[in-house]
Amino acid sequence: MERIGIWFFAAVVVCSTGAKAQLTMQMTNGWSFTFAGNVNAFGIYTNGSVDTAGTVEGGLVAREKVSRIRTGLLPAFATFEAKGQEMGMDLAVHFGFAPQINSPNVHDVFGAQIDMRQVYVTIGGGWGQVLAGRELGIYQRQNILNDATLFGAGPTGGGVGGGTTLGRIGFGYIYPNFNAQLTYSTPASSPVAFSIGLFDPSVIVGEATTYSVTQTPRVEAELSYTLPFGSSGAGGKPADKLLLWVNGAYQHADSSLDTGPSVDAEGGGAGVRVEVAGLALVGSGYYARGFGTTLMFGIPGSGFKQAVDATGKERDSWGYIAQASYALPATSWSLGGSWGESRMMETDADKATAGDPLVQANSAAIVFLTYQWSKSLKQVFEGTYAQSRAFSGAKTKSYQGTVGVMVFF
Repeated sequence: MERIGIWFFAAVVVCSTGAKAQLTMQMTNGWSFTFAGNVNAFGIYTNGSVDTAGTVEGGLVAREKVSRIRTGLLPAFATFEAKGQEMGMDLAVHFGFAPQINSPNVHDVFGAQIDMRQVYVTIGGGWGQVLAGRELGIYQRQNILNDATLFGAGPTGGGVGGGTTLGRIGFGYIYPNFNAQLTYSTPASSPVAFSIGLFDPSVIVGEATTYSVTQTPRVEAELSYTLPFGSSGAGGKPADKLLLWVNGAYQHADSSLDTGPSVDAEGGGAGVRVEVAGLALVGSGYYARGFGTTLMFGIPGSGFKQAVDATGKERDSWGYIAQASYALPATSWSLGGSWGESRMMETDADKATAGDPLVQANSAAIVFLTYQWSKSLKQVFEGTYAQSRAFSGAKTKSYQGTVGVMVFF
């Protein structure tokens, strides 16, 4: 009863003061409990058409004219975290529920999708931190975290039914997703940060074979460097800083337990973000073999099977983003734009295929405008041109307009 009373008192104090954007409660055992999250909703109109007839295998731009009211790239989040110190160690547990508001073109949807994205424990100290559980992957995570469409919708607001939109996933980087992992990270106080993790290995889907025997975990790693310079952020001015990162991943998979063929997936990525006087410039890119496009390694039974060709040869892929944004001085407005694409490369077997339908590139140009109504309320406007084209010359294109609201607490 004593602990319940203290929880209730802390909740009343935090909610009544309104001074914090999250609920934090102190417990008698020295631990603290935090609740935070966001809710967002976007209205989207997409006009997609066929520019050149033909199939685009792995294309993300659909022929459609559709209006949607849905969740954007960032799902709604309800996060619960408890933190404490015991025997000189910083301990924490984290749960992240990610529901979406979508009704994927069906009137009667009984219960929105709830994605249990995060379930992990962290153990830390002066030596760094170990994370065990389900959390965002390391390889290409900075690519998505520095993508402006993380707070928007991106090109696939109409074409993707359930779940979130894709933002620039498949239009500049491959989705790292949330995966089971055991990851070590160096102390956050250092400007140089390094993370390396062992991940639950994934099936690698090819055109003719699925490589489902995974005897060893996947390895992912990232090295980053943060350098503050110029303005320190005093007086309400934005702080100037430079962020550099490189990351990579490797996984092996076999087609059978005996003597069947095997594949090796390996990839690297890098990027830079520079922030000066409200201007933010971002450039990122990746090169991979055996990863496919859009979703890493593909999904059995789906159209995402570009990682390996019909002969068992890993396909190469690469992509990039160039992005600029500017926060207008003495206002709550910011604006910007970006161009990016994800590209596949043909193997020798692909080149021998007449009229190869394999996607050559998913490309998109995006302009965005945001208004920060308050500390918690953000409004977002987007305009997007996107296209998917195959090596055969087949091409689809779309124009999309988006307006949305996001509340963070």
